[in-house]
Amino acid sequence: MVSLQFYSEKDFNGVNYPLDQIQAGYTSTAASALKRISERNTGLEFAVTVFSNEKPAGFFTLDFGDDKLDATDNPNSVLLRSLSVNPEFQGKGIGKAVMLQIDAFVRKNFKECNEIVLAVNHDNSSAYELYCKAGYHDGGRTKTGRNGLQYLMHKNFKKFLIRIFMFGVILSSKLR
Repeated sequence: MVSLQFYSEKDFNGVNYPLDQIQAGYTSTAASALKRISERNTGLEFAVTVFSNEKPAGFFTLDFGDDKLDATDNPNSVLLRSLSVNPEFQGKGIGKAVMLQIDAFVRKNFKECNEIVLAVNHDNSSAYELYCKAGYHDGGRTKTGRNGLQYLMHKNFKKFLIRIFMFGVILSSKLR
């Protein structure tokens, strides 16, 4: 079972895994991300540990700072950064589970947030497809990242909830 919890220092050994050369071009290690959070010291970025059967299996950060404004004009959004899954746990559906659980995690812990944005490298087609399947949209914005062109993607909770509500209303009227 996959779960998300705010990072704790006791998680460090479990999230301090190496990334291969390709993965390192697309994301930061947990150690690098934690160092960035410490150096910035804004109080606007939160580290999250991904657990699989109660063992640390991945890591990401949620950044409420201004970097998100490359992808959206929404001040109530958050930038998903530094997402990775420990190579020992890859291929087990953990990345997909994270993307399906992150919405509820954000809504539960950050009530004012109504959108998640992220950047995915142009060459990282498997991640791009995963994000699309999880409901993220490519709004046509791009930026140049450390490893080339990145698509800026977003998922708006308000629109998503309206679609769910409308689907329920349509389904309910058809069942009568």
